[in-house]
Amino acid sequence: PPAAMGLPGVAPPPLSPLSPLSPLSLLLALSLLSRGGSAGSSCPAQCVCASNLLSCSQANLSLVPSPLPRFASVLDLSHNNVSRLRGDWTAARLPQLHTLLLSHNGLAFVSTEAFAPVPRLRHLDLSNNRLRSLEENLFSDLGELEVLLLYNNEIATVDRTAFENLGRLRKLYLGRNRIARFPLELLREGSRLPQLALLDLSANRLRAVPAGELQALPAWLRDRLYLHDNPLGCDCALFQLLARGRRRRLSAVLDFQEELRCVLPGSAPPASVGILELAGRQPLANGSLELRALRAEDGGTYACWVAGPLLNETLYVELLVHNFTLHGPHDTLNTAYTTLVGCILSVVLVLIYLYLTPCRCCCCRAAEKAPAPRDDSINSSVLSTTPNHEAGRAEPRPAPGGGSGQNGRFKAGGTPPAAAPQGPKVQRKVSDPDSVSSVFSDTPIVV
Repeated sequence: PPAAMGLPGVAPPPLSPLSPLSPLSLLLALSLLSRGGSAGSSCPAQCVCASNLLSCSQANLSLVPSPLPRFASVLDLSHNNVSRLRGDWTAARLPQLHTLLLSHNGLAFVSTEAFAPVPRLRHLDLSNNRLRSLEENLFSDLGELEVLLLYNNEIATVDRTAFENLGRLRKLYLGRNRIARFPLELLREGSRLPQLALLDLSANRLRAVPAGELQALPAWLRDRLYLHDNPLGCDCALFQLLARGRRRRLSAVLDFQEELRCVLPGSAPPASVGILELAGRQPLANGSLELRALRAEDGGTYACWVAGPLLNETLYVELLVHNFTLHGPHDTLNTAYTTLVGCILSVVLVLIYLYLTPCRCCCCRAAEKAPAPRDDSINSSVLSTTPNHEAGRAEPRPAPGGGSGQNGRFKAGGTPPAAAPQGPKVQRKVSDPDSVSSVFSDTPIVV
């Protein structure tokens, strides 16, 4: 109308109730009202509906709202207070629902008939609840389920039929529970879970995992079987299996090397444990401790011990920390300087002893090398026999005619001395002093 266009002075024509536009407008209004009423009756008041998505999260619900629209494909009931999921939690079947989120509800009970109304479910999240066990045939109605999240519950027992008919299950998360034994026979090739490619059993209470059963698992499952943060017993076969997985660079081993630890059999946990925050201190794989940003109080004795029925070993390491900024390097340099001076003095003393000590043996050596007075014959002075002695006197007599004159010995060819009148004496044959045979003769010498 002209008034709507801002033309002054022109009044709009009156709208007749029989105008041809009124039935069309009325039909459109009725259509919108009917659709709005249908949507309002299908979408619960506590939820937000957008197309086929229903979000009822954080609505402080203790029961699942009803009725739910049949066309829903995603239903989010997380962060509520739904503690029990009965078989009649929904009034009608939800044939198109493929994702159901029930995490953070304090859920403690799930009926074995609870999943019968949702046979097309592919993603089920029951994490962060208070489930204590997985009963038999609990998920048997979910033949198309692919992802099952059960981590961070209180699950202690797992029935081997709980995962019956889950032929399409690919990922199973059971971390942070209280499981002490898991039926690994369900995971063998061609078993009840033929397509399982990821199994998370971390942070449970598994003490023994047979290495033979792990070896029998399919290769694609061994690569993504997470066993870290479990009190596993120190078994050589299991250690070799994990070491082989590390060499093959399996992600389940490489990504959680620090969390893969074992406990010695028979070792009891200590009664009281002191916790030391190692901020800036990193234990290395070889057992050493890397210290960064040292402080003066970090100095001292560090002890590393391993105790148990099979091993008892303690290692002490002394760490000295010196603040060069405050005190300077004097203490360290004093020690080094003292050591250097001691070494130099030792070398100097050795050189003084070797080269400056007077030799007291030179005179003796000169005396020994002085020539002896020469005789008329070398043989007479070296090889001659003992001079003749008498039985009663050892003093030689002068030879008549000047026969003596060379040290009391007689010259060759000289006359022997006259016999003394003092009784009988034994005559001996005088030998030539220049003859070698006078010493080496076989004739005995008689005095």
